Amino acid sequence: MRELPDVAPELRRFLREVQSAQGPRVTLDGRDVLLLCSNDYLGLAGDPRVAEAAGEAARRWGAGAGSSQLVSGHMSIHRELEERLADLKGTEACLLFGSGYLANTGVVAALATDGVVASDALNHASIIDGCRLARARTVVYEHGAVPEGADVIVTDAVFSMDGDVADLEGLVETGARVIVDEAHATGVVGREGRGLVHELGLQDHVITIGTLGKALGSYGAFVCCSREVADYLVNRARTLIYSTALPPPSIGAALRALDLMDAELMARLHANARELRAALGVEVSDMPIVPLVIGEPDDAMAACADALEEGVFVQAIRPPTVPDGTSRLRAVATAAHDVVELRHAGATLHEKAMSYRLSGREVVPTGGVRQHGR
Repeated sequence: MRELPDVAPELRRFLREVQSAQGPRVTLDGRDVLLLCSNDYLGLAGDPRVAEAAGEAARRWGAGAGSSQLVSGHMSIHRELEERLADLKGTEACLLFGSGYLANTGVVAALATDGVVASDALNHASIIDGCRLARARTVVYEHGAVPEGADVIVTDAVFSMDGDVADLEGLVETGARVIVDEAHATGVVGREGRGLVHELGLQDHVITIGTLGKALGSYGAFVCCSREVADYLVNRARTLIYSTALPPPSIGAALRALDLMDAELMARLHANARELRAALGVEVSDMPIVPLVIGEPDDAMAACADALEEGVFVQAIRPPTVPDGTSRLRAVATAAHDVVELRHAGATLHEKAMSYRLSGREVVPTGGVRQHGR
């Protein structure tokens, strides 16, 4: 049997076991630690009201959908969530997908069928793989730029590893079909958590992809768009056509999370983001994603281990997820965190990151370029 390729020791990944429900503090490998690397932005994943709604949906609708949406898996509870999300995003229609990865790969591949598809250099892996599956020619443009001559442009709204935002208005002005992944914008950016697209009034000009598994505390994904595009995707998006529909408990949880997502909860998230950023010594803003760039993978892993010894869990992020030379600790504040704990953790992380920084290099958020061949 042919041997599997080796993974460089400094890039080898492994699973850590969380032995409690998600929350600001978790039990990790038997230890109580402050969790500062979750995308549970509003603290709803472990909220008992969301859990109860999941249970209620399971009791009424069952544990699973039984088949794909195009066979018998599209249930009334799915339709209810689609209508709620279309209303949230201000679009005519919404379709549910099994995950953010399935949504991005399915939508990009279905819509980028010829010509040129342009993709930001720091797009998420699921967008990258969607471009690989597309029949259009892929052009990777410099992070944050506005490409010319593309038929389709695809980008994150908020970039997951740096916390910066795309120039969506500039992208729309090119006249290309624009696909925007709002995984890290929904529930985080804009009034009522509607996201960057709605905040800029661009919902009629782009196709918006979002996730249920971050700020909404559940699992799954969605695409908000026109009825015309929705009908096209029902017939062309293979990851929708050939995947079992989302289980009703996930739908029930997401519906309850939408009820709970309000201005007060978002204000708490943004206040905590500012507290964490101030403690880390970086630019203060409402964005909860804070990258502390260290440089080399082994140094980032050592800083992660040192912080964990102090009771703070922030995962080290290494290539190919980020560009070579920009391995980092990616800290995330949530609405559920305690301000005092955030201040202490921020000071601890700043100390650990600075002790491992590259010679002569500042530890600050970065926007380096990562190629799609990762």
